[in-house]
Amino acid sequence: MPDLLNLLTDIEGVSVGHATDLVLGSGVTAIVFDEPAVASGTVLGGAPGGRDTSLLDPSMTVSAVDAFVLSGGSAFGLDAAGGVQAGLRELGRGFAVGPVKIPIVPQAILMDLLNGGDKDWGLHSPYRDMGYAALKAAAKGAFALGTVGAGTGATTATFKGGLGSASAVSSAGHRVAAVVAVNALGSATIGAGPHFWAAPFEKDDEFGGLGMPDSTDHRMRLKGMSVPATTIGAVVTDAQLTKAEAHRLSLAGHDGLARALLPAHLPLDGDTVFAASTAKHRRDDMASLMELCHLATIVTARAIARGIYEATALPVEGAQKAWRDRYPNGG
Repeated sequence: MPDLLNLLTDIEGVSVGHATDLVLGSGVTAIVFDEPAVASGTVLGGAPGGRDTSLLDPSMTVSAVDAFVLSGGSAFGLDAAGGVQAGLRELGRGFAVGPVKIPIVPQAILMDLLNGGDKDWGLHSPYRDMGYAALKAAAKGAFALGTVGAGTGATTATFKGGLGSASAVSSAGHRVAAVVAVNALGSATIGAGPHFWAAPFEKDDEFGGLGMPDSTDHRMRLKGMSVPATTIGAVVTDAQLTKAEAHRLSLAGHDGLARALLPAHLPLDGDTVFAASTAKHRRDDMASLMELCHLATIVTARAIARGIYEATALPVEGAQKAWRDRYPNGG
C-alpha cells in the first residue's frame, strides 16, 4: 500500500485544487472525482448556504456527482460552482440528459465577508473565476492546508480558521478521508489555551501533540452573537456505498465536527458535510459500514484541528491571529 499523505487525496480517484486570494481574504476549494461518485450530504447548522444540496437527499434521483465545491464569500460565493461546472463541461463531464451533459457540482459556502479583506469587487463577484481556477488547479497528491482555498478567510471564536484534512484506513483496508474548511462560530480549542478538543483522536502529532489539558473549560466562546458562521467539508471513501449509506457517512462526519468544535450546529452556524464513495473497493456488509462511520467521525475531527493548527493570519490590519502566532513554539 502506498504511503498515506494524511489528506483527502489518499482516496484513489480524487483530486483537490485551491484558488486563494489573500487580498480578498477568501478562496475556493474544488474536490474533483475522476469518475462520478455516489454522494449524499447533510446540513445541520441553522444558517446554511449551498447549491444543489437538495439532490443529495437519498430520495432524490441523481445519485452521483462530478465534484464538490467549498467556498468563501457567503451567498456571493455560490458563483464558484458555476466556474467548476464550466471547467468540467470543457472536459465533457456531466450527467447525460439526451445529447446534453450537465456536470453535477454540489457546493457549500462559508461566511468570510467581515475578516478585513477587500470585498469591493464591483458588479460581479470573483467567485466564478476562482471556481474555474480551483478546478484547473485540481491534482492528486499533496495539497496545501491552512489559509488556502475555502479556508483562506475562515475564522473561529479564538483563532484564525483554515482548511484541514486527514485520512485513515479501516481494518478491511478501505480508506476514508475528510477535508474541512473551519469557519466556526465556536472554538476548536479548549478555553484560552492551545489544546484542541480533537486531541483524543490525534495521530502522529499532526496538530502539535499537546494532548488534553489538566482541566477543561467548557464555557461558551463565540466570535459573535449575530454573525453567521459555517464549517463545511466532505468525507470520501474508496469503499462501495449506496447513496443512503453515503448519507449515513455524512452524519458521522457531523459527529466529528461536534467533537472538534464547541459549540457546534448553532442557529447561526451553517454546518454542512458532504460524503462520497469512489467505489474502488467492494463492500456490502454492515460491520464495514459501521467502521467507516466510526473513522469518518475521527478523520473529520482531526481535519478540523489541522485546519486551525496550519492556518496563518491574513495580511490585513486587525486580522485574527493564528494559533501559531500565539504558540510559535508549539504550545
